Amino acid sequence: MSENPHNLEEQKKELEAEYDTEHEIGEQNINPLGLDLHNPVFVVSAILIIAFVILSLVFPEQANANLDATRQWIGRTFDWLFLSAGNIFVLLCLALIVLPIGRIRIGGQDAKPDFSVISWFSMLFAAGMGIGLMFWSVAEPVGYFTEWFGTPLGIEGGTEEARQAALGATMYHWGLHPWAIYAVVGLSLAFFAYNKGLPLTIRSAFYPIFGERVWGPLGHVIDTLAVLATMFGLATSLGLGAQQAASGLEFLFGIEAGLNTQIAIIIGVTIVALLSIMRGINGGVKVLSNINLMFAALLLIFVMIAGGILAFLANVGTTASGYAQYILPLSNPVGREDETFYHSWTIFFWAWWISWSPFVGMFIARVSRGRTVRQFVTAVLLVPTLVTVIWMSAFGGSGLDQVRDNIGALASEGITDSSLALFQMLEHLPFTAITSFLAIALVLVFFVTSSDSGSLVIDSITSGGKTDAPQSQRLFWATFEGIVAGVLLAVGGATALTALQAGAVSTGLPFVIVLLLMSVSLLKGLFHELALVRIEEAKA
Repeated sequence: MSENPHNLEEQKKELEAEYDTEHEIGEQNINPLGLDLHNPVFVVSAILIIAFVILSLVFPEQANANLDATRQWIGRTFDWLFLSAGNIFVLLCLALIVLPIGRIRIGGQDAKPDFSVISWFSMLFAAGMGIGLMFWSVAEPVGYFTEWFGTPLGIEGGTEEARQAALGATMYHWGLHPWAIYAVVGLSLAFFAYNKGLPLTIRSAFYPIFGERVWGPLGHVIDTLAVLATMFGLATSLGLGAQQAASGLEFLFGIEAGLNTQIAIIIGVTIVALLSIMRGINGGVKVLSNINLMFAALLLIFVMIAGGILAFLANVGTTASGYAQYILPLSNPVGREDETFYHSWTIFFWAWWISWSPFVGMFIARVSRGRTVRQFVTAVLLVPTLVTVIWMSAFGGSGLDQVRDNIGALASEGITDSSLALFQMLEHLPFTAITSFLAIALVLVFFVTSSDSGSLVIDSITSGGKTDAPQSQRLFWATFEGIVAGVLLAVGGATALTALQAGAVSTGLPFVIVLLLMSVSLLKGLFHELALVRIEEAKA
């Protein structure tokens, strides 16, 4: 016998009352510059970022020394926290796929997706790690294999075991763990915004834990941390993109890949990003993401064929088996002896993904209405991981094949410049000029989509979750993303990569705590929604 409809309605009202909240974060205040300064997050974030830029330019040597010291201290002291948190996020996402809460639909049970599957996937993938895949796909596995970057788990370089470990460790850095971090943040933001009616901002995800306090100072702190993490995570990626594009221009046209060229690239791409912002998400980042996905697919197919299909298939097997073999040992924070690899690379990557998570997570949330939790997590976690196996097998595998066969600079010199590794690999495949030019174009367009998407996200956070904040505000943040990237490159000088890494690690540390709390809050919210869904089903 079904339950009394009156009792069901009372239960539903009691559950809905838990999210009956006044969430005005501050009154709107549009100033003469067209900026929505309606809550402290914008002002505090902007002041901190501007202060960093000024102090770094005035005291570059001290800034570089402090950044490096901070990176090393965080790596030594909190390595276990980063690694353990990454494992927790992966397990949580796998649980979301199989638990009953996986059938909850973002936006309500009748919500329809806003974008096609192809457009949806291309946007989340381009935003998620486009520049990074271009920069590290050859440099990382070759660097581990030749011991230039240190070898994972202390395995001797240059051996067949080292080849498998190099590809497996690269996949470890680019597979399930980073996408699990993105999935947790993206799902949290999308769920609390579209199912619970809360503002699309980081603090909303903490309402089940902190209640009305999220609209006060506590929420301001959370959102400010998210803005800083996003800004420095993006700056790291934009700096890497500028380095690689400059190296590509030097490789193809003999243009010196120095700081001036890198800064010029940042300025040029930032201008294009501003134009993309003015066209909006459908006319700007969506179009660019779809174009980039097509170009990336063309380059991938070319490398697969030019490097030999049989060799590529063998590399897929090596990458997949290496990933499966080494994922658990690499996930263990206890008793590690591979100091250089563990701290210089794994901890850096984990901090980088965490610092990127507000940006990528919120952007994915913006374009994911209408998907079920199960569909969302499967697409964000598993599909990109499978694509990355193919990508790393093609590019990293070709680089390793050249080292094994003693072909070119990768074999004779190793990784002397990470930003040049991709072009050194392409040099020994047909149509080098065409493929290298395409690679530069890909880096630059990934650069634009990251800047565009990032400014969209920071704009939403600093305006209290609005999706229609003044356009001038997005232009402001996109400009500062380029400025911070340029400052980190200038401050780092010859060790610019270290400065970029330090920026990401420093802002990633406080945000890892935020993400762990967010995971608890997400589960509370999803089980609350499942109870409502079951009541509706019982009433029907």
